Amino acid sequence: MTFAVAPLFRPPAAKRGKTPMGALGTLAALARNPLEIWSDLHFERPMLVGKTYFGWRAVVSDPAAVRRVFLDNAANYRKDAVQLRVLRPGLGNGLLTAEGETWKAQRRALAPLFSPRQVASFAPAMHRVARAHADSIAAHRDGAVIAADEEMGLVALKVLEQTLFSQGLAREASQFQQAVTRYFNTIGRISPLDVLGAPDFLPRLGRIRGKESLAFFAAAVNDIIGARRALIASGATAPDDLLTLLLRAADPETGRGLSEEDLRANIVTFIGAGHETTANALTWTLYLLSQSPAWRARVEAEIDAHFDASDESDPTEKLPVTKAVFEEAMRLYPPAANLSREAIAEDWLAGHRIPAGTVVLTPPYVLHRHKTLWRNADDFDPSRFLPGEREKIDRYAYIPFGAGPRVCIGQAFAMQEGLIVLAHLLGRVRLDLFPGHPVGLQQRITLRPTHGMRMVLRPRTARPD
Repeated sequence: MTFAVAPLFRPPAAKRGKTPMGALGTLAALARNPLEIWSDLHFERPMLVGKTYFGWRAVVSDPAAVRRVFLDNAANYRKDAVQLRVLRPGLGNGLLTAEGETWKAQRRALAPLFSPRQVASFAPAMHRVARAHADSIAAHRDGAVIAADEEMGLVALKVLEQTLFSQGLAREASQFQQAVTRYFNTIGRISPLDVLGAPDFLPRLGRIRGKESLAFFAAAVNDIIGARRALIASGATAPDDLLTLLLRAADPETGRGLSEEDLRANIVTFIGAGHETTANALTWTLYLLSQSPAWRARVEAEIDAHFDASDESDPTEKLPVTKAVFEEAMRLYPPAANLSREAIAEDWLAGHRIPAGTVVLTPPYVLHRHKTLWRNADDFDPSRFLPGEREKIDRYAYIPFGAGPRVCIGQAFAMQEGLIVLAHLLGRVRLDLFPGHPVGLQQRITLRPTHGMRMVLRPRTARPD
């Protein structure tokens, strides 16, 4: 089948100034929408470094420098204080926030849970959930309006429920989704007090408003762990899922299992951060396809020709176009829009001196749209990720899952899940943006659509499986 070459579509981006903001403007933007702190210069220069009101700062978009921070000299770069102040109230000292030996021990213990073989074993459950959710959406009448962001959140939670916590999440998926949304909209906001390094005992409005979500997570995790331990104590066979593996996980070097605190922190991390990032990536993918009929036609044709809805294996190799679209969506709208580290000792990056204590910012949102690294950087063009082109992209110019030793442990899980959900859904329905719906983007730890994503459903012609 031949497809016409379509004009490139330029989706919404955060507003940019010509030059970097001053101190007051930066504080205001961080509280309102951190994406707005980036200026045109950040998307044009490979490095910006200097002393600011908040201390030494470096914004890095040079792939070789990114590699040095995250891989070659990773031991010199720890998570910075602002990042930890934002994340730890909800995620505790889990894999995402732990440092030093604590992090190394957790990573060693948890790595087998996401081995290629283990991830592949989750594919049948992912298919069952995605198929059922696609059936549910397809059951709506022609022309029905759905909240695509909420639907993607629900399906991502149901995948977690059937793969990682197969006895259930101890709460309705919709309750979890509401709690996660409240968490990111409250605690996920960057407080000026955190940026200024104010003591933790000073109250942050976001943390006060987020207490309800934290209490919800704590109670749910207690119930999840309690139910599984009761099952094991009864002598029954425990499901071979992530929760059982977490309870049995042990550091291969020391033989020690996870502490109770680390166990709870990682369960919250996998439920909260794991579901949110995948749901957002799927939402942005559906939006971008709704605005690019030519690419949507290619994806639909590929799914119709090569995806067997009854085959419960990983479909990634059969769907290169769908995978390219998904990766391009994460380029334009990376689930984690900013990554940051603090230099422990002096270093040099791309010819620039980095004093000890410098906060090094490597925002994927900037890196993925940098004019020196990408042609038509702000345009939706999945062809850059098709076989033959994908290999030309520098590994450290595209980091939707991070990089180096701390690369997201669930990367393969998320990619497999995303493609399975897209294949089942887009094989059944077509989704168009609701006329007049405003599409904005906002950073609340993850990169979310500001106003949600209302879309109009159209059934596709049924095809034989």
